[in-house]
Amino acid sequence: MFPNRCPVCGEVIGAQDRFCTDCHEKLTPYSGETLIAGSSRFIAAFEYDGNVSPAVMLLKNGVCGNAAYALGGELADILVKSGMSQNIDVIVPVPLHRSDRMKRGFDQTELIAREVSRITGIPVSCAAEKIRLTLPQKRLGREERMRNLAGAFSVPEPALIRGKRVLLLDDVCTTGSTLAELAEVLINAGVAEVFCAACCKTPDNIDQKT
Repeated sequence: MFPNRCPVCGEVIGAQDRFCTDCHEKLTPYSGETLIAGSSRFIAAFEYDGNVSPAVMLLKNGVCGNAAYALGGELADILVKSGMSQNIDVIVPVPLHRSDRMKRGFDQTELIAREVSRITGIPVSCAAEKIRLTLPQKRLGREERMRNLAGAFSVPEPALIRGKRVLLLDDVCTTGSTLAELAEVLINAGVAEVFCAACCKTPDNIDQKT
């Protein structure tokens, strides 16, 4: 009933398109090498910059639009092309605290994960929960972020993921502290192996968090 729009500029695009041609050409593919503690491998679709940030902020601000479809689809393509998707049994999105989810109206990483699942065929399991509210990561340094996240996540039903190879998925990765904390929680819950992915990764020399 409503036209599909580019999540960056808002222009009307085709029903199956993710971005308009002009915006997509400005996006920078992620080409770095990021190590996440507890994870066998990290992968991302784009470098986080001013060209892709409008799509991310739509989700952060509680406006889904085409953003989850576009970002999730691009990440799924990278997972397939890299061969990582062949080593994954289940996708676990980084969870929001229930109060944040109620405020936003949805969990953006879950929406992205379900789009990745649609393309790759890998099932999604919301096995992880955020059980404690934390301070916004963007206000904190690297060490403060690690302390801020300590004990913030749990896996209420470990049997859902025990023995499985898990893809831990986030929308934006900066220092990797959130992914590292959750990777440890998943390993303690009995998963066989953890891989990590994000739609966007900030440049290694920039310490910011959206």
